[in-house]
Amino acid sequence: MLRFLIKRLLLASTTLVAISIVTFLLFFAVPSSPAWVMCGRNCSPERIAQVEKSLGLDQPLPVQYTEFVKGIFVGRTIDDAGTLRECDAPCLGYSFRSKEPVTDTISRSLPVTVSIVVGAMVVFLTVGIGLGMLAALKKGTVFDRAAIGASVGFASTQTYTLGGVLLLVFVYSTGLLPNPHYTPITQDPLDWAAGMLLPWITLGLINSALYARLSRAQMIETLQEDFVRTARAKGLPARVVTRRHALRAAITPIVTIAGVDLGGYLGGVVITESVFSLNGIGREAADAVADLNLPLVMATVLLAAFFIVTMNIIVDMLYAVIDPRVRLG
Repeated sequence: MLRFLIKRLLLASTTLVAISIVTFLLFFAVPSSPAWVMCGRNCSPERIAQVEKSLGLDQPLPVQYTEFVKGIFVGRTIDDAGTLRECDAPCLGYSFRSKEPVTDTISRSLPVTVSIVVGAMVVFLTVGIGLGMLAALKKGTVFDRAAIGASVGFASTQTYTLGGVLLLVFVYSTGLLPNPHYTPITQDPLDWAAGMLLPWITLGLINSALYARLSRAQMIETLQEDFVRTARAKGLPARVVTRRHALRAAITPIVTIAGVDLGGYLGGVVITESVFSLNGIGREAADAVADLNLPLVMATVLLAAFFIVTMNIIVDMLYAVIDPRVRLG
């Protein structure tokens, strides 16, 4: 286990470094300059050169990247229009647009994304896996056909369509729910849940379709395995066979998908955040790309990559817990 963990951590570190380099290079492949975006169309070339110097964009790319990496570990001094500003580690720089530390932007928007993702995962795992397992146990019945039909319907629905309909019905027409908003859970748990309810339902129902079909297929396949037939032949109750034997084997590939989805969603659910006007990581990243805001782009990309590689390591380690046949080495 320790050898496996060390290998995966080294691979994860290499992956993060490679992603940061590629993102850094792609940013400078864009023909526009952040200085031009910040200064405006009527800026003179001299003024644009001054803005680029204040942003550190006049330095060679290797120097800029080295300074960025250095700031993450030991901090750095940033020249802000002639004013030297100390940026303590982990320093991800200052936003080109708002001039605030990128870490402040991340710390403000990350709880919003985490709130959306955690609640939505509870919805789509509960609904999707529950519906899929029941459909597998009732294969060929009306319930099975209805469950498959519902999953296909939700899988074909776009986030902005379902989100817009839910907003129209429950917020603007009936007023049954408040307009989606974010309140820290430590401040008011009930208001936090009320403000996140529609994003949870929207993201949860759309993603539950995949888990319903996947869990149904896995359960049907598992129920036909020899070890399940052996358990039945021993006279074990159907409930015990399903829960202790079939479910545990069928859920292994579902854990993989759920882990990868969690890592990806924590990096930002752009469309969901945009539909419900929530300033999460995804929306901040989209705005940063539009504004050519390199420090914020780098920070959000690295954060998303970190979540994905971390969740992949956790999923691999969970395999040994879920399925004793799997050994890590």
